[in-house]
Amino acid sequence: MYVMAERKRSIVKVRSKENCLAHAIVIAVARVTNDPDYQAYRKTGKVLPKVRELLQAAGVDLSRGGGSPNYMHFSVIYHSKG
Repeated sequence: MYVMAERKRSIVKVRSKENCLAHAIVIAVARVTNDPDYQAYRKTGKVLPKVRELLQAAGVDLSRGGGSPNYMHFSVIYHSKG
C-alpha cells in the first residue's frame, strides 16, 4: 500500500496530529472544486480554520478519533451546500 501511495498522484498524505479525517475531507473537497487554496491547505496551516468550521457545522468531535459514523455527518454538510 505504501508504495502505491507514493506512485498515485491522487493520494494526499494528511500529516495532522488531530482531526485527520476533517483535514482529509477539506483537502479533498478543495481539490475536486478547484479551490485556489488547495495547495496552501495541503502544505500550510491555512486549512485549520476550514477544519474547525467543518467540525462545528457537522457537530462532530474528533478528539477521540473518527471513522465511519462521522462520514454521514460530514456528507450532510456538503450535500446541503450543493
